[in-house]
Amino acid sequence: MHIEIAPVEGLPLIREGDDLPALICDRVAFDDGDILCVASSVFSKAKGYTRALASIDPGERAARIGAMCGEDPRFIQAVLDESEDILLEAPFVLSTLACGHVGVRAGVDQSNVEDGLLILLPPDPMAAAQEIRERIFGITGADVRVILTDTCGRSFRRGQTGTAIGWSGTPAIRDYRGDTDLFGHVLKITEEAVVDEIAGFANFVMGESNRGVPAVVFRNCPAWTGHDELYFTADEDITRAALKKGIQ
Repeated sequence: MHIEIAPVEGLPLIREGDDLPALICDRVAFDDGDILCVASSVFSKAKGYTRALASIDPGERAARIGAMCGEDPRFIQAVLDESEDILLEAPFVLSTLACGHVGVRAGVDQSNVEDGLLILLPPDPMAAAQEIRERIFGITGADVRVILTDTCGRSFRRGQTGTAIGWSGTPAIRDYRGDTDLFGHVLKITEEAVVDEIAGFANFVMGESNRGVPAVVFRNCPAWTGHDELYFTADEDITRAALKKGIQ
């Protein structure tokens, strides 16, 4: 396996109304099977998924949580508005979103956006990835795979990594169950979250702070078979259940 990884460089600062896939296609000659990772923040900026901090009127819960976390209550209100369920209120807000994603502050971000604005995650990340894929096919005729990424922290470990929040053209999970290992043992539980692995390396290439590379292309990645059940259901997720007990 020889995988090529290339940042999409030279993109302008993305603004609402920009045709992000077209701007990427201007800078990349896509081949069938390529994987394009796109930071969800630039997709949200292009689509106008932002809020002006000054326009937000925080409620009592936002004020209470803001005081506990040392956060602006208006910011916390935006987080609450984006959240489907709150799992942890302090020392930071951890919540579930309607799309199934679980994240700190519901993915609401104040970095790499103009002062006074908040970037929100796309409301339907799967549809967003599909939209990018279809637009690239319409422009180039290339059948690419698309992963929409967000930077997330991890339980039990310090530091953030890239995570897939939406994908199109490929399963999220490579399912090894029923296969055998080197010694002929049947694999019973092995499911590899390939989209997260690729998103993590894409984030390494994109970088944080002011690098300005919101998209990365992976070439020669083999296809895999599996399924899209990346998120635990509420009944399966023992961590979520434990956290919910803590704020009841």
